[in-house]
Amino acid sequence: MRLDYVSRISTGLQRYKKIATKKATSRVLDGSYNSIYKGRSMNFDELREYVPGDDIKDIDWKATSRSQKVLVRQYIAEKKHNIMLVFDTNKRMLADTDEGEEKRDVALICGGSLAYMVNHNGDYVSAIFPSETSLCFFPFKRGLLNIERILSKYHDTVGFDNRSCLDKALSHIIRNIRRRMIIVIITDMEGIRGLSESLLRQLMIVHDVLIVNVSDADMFGKKIYSIDRRDYLPPFLSESKKLRTLSMKKRQEIIDECEEKLNRQGIAHVTVNKTDHIERDLIELLEKHKLWK
Repeated sequence: MRLDYVSRISTGLQRYKKIATKKATSRVLDGSYNSIYKGRSMNFDELREYVPGDDIKDIDWKATSRSQKVLVRQYIAEKKHNIMLVFDTNKRMLADTDEGEEKRDVALICGGSLAYMVNHNGDYVSAIFPSETSLCFFPFKRGLLNIERILSKYHDTVGFDNRSCLDKALSHIIRNIRRRMIIVIITDMEGIRGLSESLLRQLMIVHDVLIVNVSDADMFGKKIYSIDRRDYLPPFLSESKKLRTLSMKKRQEIIDECEEKLNRQGIAHVTVNKTDHIERDLIELLEKHKLWK
């Protein structure tokens, strides 16, 4: 199998960056991953005060007697991470971004770039996205071939007859996957709007969740193609100043609604609109994620 998408991504990436994850890990996506765990077979890190749920075998009795506080040993272990990519495959992804690039292509390069970066650290990458009739699921694996298969299948799954939403994919993750993950949802504003807050809350209990919003093109001007109509809009619609004003107002309301939803759940998010800026946008997303710690 030719690594067409992976080759394109590797050419575009210039460097790798770090992010912090809110759960057990202190560093993700770069170098060795130092994760804090309670256990005795790992390297000692520091002493801290006992909290309910700690293993009593980790109590340092000598330090406890000196300090008059119950202290436990905290350890550091090397850990690989599980990255789950959740792609939106709705036909909306065949439309353009506000920079004139196909949303599907921007989403593909965004998810592929993140997968390519973590592959260099030996992390496991999985993906899930809805087809017209079912779910496409790729189990956690390492390697560039795994990434290429995910991206190739995603590209082929986005079609004019695909009217799927992401809640089915999120429900599948909650019901069937037990391992701790960093979940990256790649969709657009309508996709974010349609996400169930109940499902997001359930995911956030165990996992880190980040969202990439692929921007939408302005639907006004000359030669505007409609994905729903599969044809160009007539000029009396696409060039109407009144309709454009109303549309911009409605779009801003949707943006504000989505912002409030993600902020309520404490989910870091970023908007991407161009493949040339993917690395910069990913870094911005990961930096935002640190702020939620």
